[in-house]
Amino acid sequence: LAAVGADPVQVRRPEELEGLDGLVLPGGESTTVGLVAQRTGLLPALRAAIVEQALPVFGTCAGLIMLARETTGGAQPLIGGLDLVVRRNAFGRQAASFEAELEVPALGPQPVPGVFIRAPWIEWAGPGVEVLASHRGHIVAARQGDRLVTAFHPELTGDRRFHASFVDGLRRRRERREEERAKGRLRVRAQ
Repeated sequence: LAAVGADPVQVRRPEELEGLDGLVLPGGESTTVGLVAQRTGLLPALRAAIVEQALPVFGTCAGLIMLARETTGGAQPLIGGLDLVVRRNAFGRQAASFEAELEVPALGPQPVPGVFIRAPWIEWAGPGVEVLASHRGHIVAARQGDRLVTAFHPELTGDRRFHASFVDGLRRRRERREEERAKGRLRVRAQ
């Protein structure tokens, strides 16, 4: 994130969500992440920030699972926020991890390297979801508004296009908010 111009900070407690322009939910063990977030009070705070307050978010692997409205392959605590049904460990166990080149037209003509580690896939995407990439006939990257998800780990490659796309979206969103505030201030002064 820093390499594409963001100023990343770690979020471990609900109060650390205040003032963020966006959030990245990284990979890991999604059940553990969900249970720890639930136990620490972070889960309801994440739901409030992402679902209710529309905080932009980028979820990779376990982050994708956490952002789904529903999962198959085992129940767990979810944040929600994306109109997706996700299958956990869809490509297989740890020993079945692999790398693949992915066509992602939204990021340009060059293939994007994908590192899949006990990766999920998106089994179903709602009508408001833009499919960005598929592999072996399964959706592995998608976007719904300011919410971006990948079933793989783009941070494990030298390719920063997914992260740059997310950060660029945050910049555009901030610029729109500042323009709206400026217009509001001008209207007040003109009265």
